[in-house]
Amino acid sequence: MLLAVDVGNTDTVFGVWQNDEWTHIFRVRSLTDEGAPHYETKLRLHFLEANLLISDVQTTVLSSVVPPLTPVLRTMLSGLFGMPPVVVGPEVYPGLKVEIDHPHEIGSDLVANAVAAYTKYGRNAVVVDFGTALTFTTVSGDGRILGVAIAPGLKTAVKALFSNTAQLPEVPLKLPESAIGKNTTHAIQAGILLGYESLVRGMITRIRRELDGDCIALATGGLSSIIDTLHGEFVEVNRSLTLDGLRIIGERVSGLS
Repeated sequence: MLLAVDVGNTDTVFGVWQNDEWTHIFRVRSLTDEGAPHYETKLRLHFLEANLLISDVQTTVLSSVVPPLTPVLRTMLSGLFGMPPVVVGPEVYPGLKVEIDHPHEIGSDLVANAVAAYTKYGRNAVVVDFGTALTFTTVSGDGRILGVAIAPGLKTAVKALFSNTAQLPEVPLKLPESAIGKNTTHAIQAGILLGYESLVRGMITRIRRELDGDCIALATGGLSSIIDTLHGEFVEVNRSLTLDGLRIIGERVSGLS
């Protein structure tokens, strides 16, 4: 059994890989004011409810884009499972050259996305991750991470609009039928969701153009199913793609593959 842990700005995702599939995936809030005992209690409870044994875990792999939580989760995993986790960083990126100015600046979750896409398809690809941020990670068919584009995520955009305007409400993330809003909720949904639809299409088109048209697109992230009109752009919509990349990295570093 392998346990992958993806610490994001909003949630920390735990994935249990056994029998060649993700049998259990669960989330907890990423709280920087909580210590290792808090996350250990949450993880033990989930294992108990899922009838999983701590002793069955052979490998743990950790990705974190929240620096204060990285040592917290590393300490928790080391103590609970009796072995240090594989912590994803530039020194353990397997087989992919990071062609950006400062490799340490790229999020380990984005590297995991690139590893998963490259391992599965072996060709030019852009991974669109719909999370707290909306990210576009481009990997080449010969195993180079070419770069990243970042925009605010859907919920982040809605929250920013709600927080900084006195009269606009926070609205549900539901794709409207029309771009011409007839009420305040409809207007915000049209502006943000349909706007993001055009943003994603435009970015994919531009990235493909820069790669002479040879580039597939994949989608991942907790909000990847919200704008379902985009699904035709992607060869795959896979909310577990980041976990897949972490698993691949963990297995390679640990010598399990």
